[in-house]
Amino acid sequence: MRADRLLSLLLLLQNRGRLTAPELARELEVSVRTVYRDIEALSASGVPVLADRGPLGGYRLLDGYRTRLTGLTGDEAGSLLLAALPQAAAELGLGAELTAAQLKLQAALPDGPGEHARRIRERFHLDAPAWFRAGDPVPHLGPIAEAVWRQRRLRLRYRSWSGEAHRTVEPLGLVLKGGIWYLVAATERGTRTYRVGRVADAEALEETFERPADFELAAVWRESARAMEAGRIRGEARLRLSPRGLRLLPAKFGAVGERAVDGAGPPGADGWVTVTLPVESLQVAVHDLLGLGLEAEVLGPPELRAALGDIVRRLAARYPDGGSTPIHLTADP
Repeated sequence: MRADRLLSLLLLLQNRGRLTAPELARELEVSVRTVYRDIEALSASGVPVLADRGPLGGYRLLDGYRTRLTGLTGDEAGSLLLAALPQAAAELGLGAELTAAQLKLQAALPDGPGEHARRIRERFHLDAPAWFRAGDPVPHLGPIAEAVWRQRRLRLRYRSWSGEAHRTVEPLGLVLKGGIWYLVAATERGTRTYRVGRVADAEALEETFERPADFELAAVWRESARAMEAGRIRGEARLRLSPRGLRLLPAKFGAVGERAVDGAGPPGADGWVTVTLPVESLQVAVHDLLGLGLEAEVLGPPELRAALGDIVRRLAARYPDGGSTPIHLTADP
């Protein structure tokens, strides 16, 4: 571990120039005292590390010194596939490998491409998780990922909507979707998808398995996602929407909202339009449509309109002292 850390320290100084001891400690996730010891070790091994004093001081390499000790280990090379998703790499236990791999890759690039890579990193950033929703806690992601990698059967204790169950599966792959991890696994009933955040316990067994020769994770996930989306749709709602409600629909309902907007009828004299929106169950539809507030009116089906009206009447009864002065809420356009 110390040899890897010393190499990472050396590459940090080579790629970024002058750095202070606290800055190096943060990058390497060690104490400042450890940085001092590592600097001494590098100097003792013949690396020309210079210490500049003063408020703008820090550690740097002698001008012109470069190392080419930039060979990637297997884990480091694999971690580069997650270079745009550092949080995902950390959850998989590859955070340190990713940092080391990026440093080695930067050091190995000639000055022109290396500068180009640095500018891209400074100007573009991918943040995969969705807004206003934290990802699931995934304490068992590490053992699951290890079982996927080593093709070992996996015993799961899984919490589904219908209760807790025990499953022995053949883990084929992991998928990160909107900040949520999913396990794709082969079972006696065919290929199934499990939300990793609902795994209560995971144990990798000694028994290994053979992956299907024709298995393609991306293709299987696309089909699974289509089936999940199609299975959620139980009916349709007919709505009248204000111009603002029409703009809100894709933000609140995603792809189905976009398709509803594309199929909207012509606006009336008041600017409102009629759309048909695919919805899940009655209960879910009522909850979701309340979020449109006064920007929408449900035209049908009758049971959905009645359920929404009942909720509105009960809310009005809960706040009988709201007063007669209208309240104007500031909202995004």
